[in-house]
Amino acid sequence: MTEPRKLTLYQFRGCPFCSMVERAIERLGVEVEMRDILRDSEAMQALVEATGRRTVPVLQIAEGEDAQWMPESRDIIAWLEREHAVA
Repeated sequence: MTEPRKLTLYQFRGCPFCSMVERAIERLGVEVEMRDILRDSEAMQALVEATGRRTVPVLQIAEGEDAQWMPESRDIIAWLEREHAVA
C-alpha cells in the first residue's frame, strides 16, 4: 500500500495569491499543512533551498522521500481541483 501524499503550502498571512489557494483548499476539503514563511524561519529556509526563491504560494507535494514544489497560485488551484474534486 502506498503512502498518501503529504501536502504543505508555503505562504504568509495577507498574501492575496495565498488566500486564493487557501480558499480552494477549504472548498475542496483537502488536508494541507500551512507554513508561514514570515513567522517560521525554517519554512523560509526550506523554500529557498528547494526553489531558490522567496515567493509564495508554493505547494510541496511529498510522496515518501520525493517532493515536488509547485509555485503559482493558478497552477496550484488547478492541480488541487484535478486531484481532489468531488465527482
